[in-house]
Amino acid sequence: QVQLVESGGGLVQPGGSLRLSCAASGSIFSVYAMGWYRQAPGKQRDLVAHITSSGRTNYADSVKGRFTISRDNAKSTLYLQMNSLKPEDTAVYYCNRVVGGKPGGSWGQGTQVFVSS
Repeated sequence: QVQLVESGGGLVQPGGSLRLSCAASGSIFSVYAMGWYRQAPGKQRDLVAHITSSGRTNYADSVKGRFTISRDNAKSTLYLQMNSLKPEDTAVYYCNRVVGGKPGGSWGQGTQVFVSS
């Protein structure tokens, strides 16, 4: 299975920006649809952004217009640019393959995003 390593999280003030990265290995990255998921304590893990192998993107309504998902197939890396961050964006963020609308079975450790003044 693909190995996934997320990075780039941290503490940021409301209105600030972060860029998350997801390094993938162990498979052919370029052929997979990929997504970013997030999970706050006590809440379910939800898909917030998705990108197909051809580069088509989709976003959850809660992040549309603020987040941008992208991929660099030469580097086997997925990115999430997060702008205009809100306290409700606080969560652990994970990347994964998106297979038939569902996440792949193997998760990385995630990266913590904390939005607070």
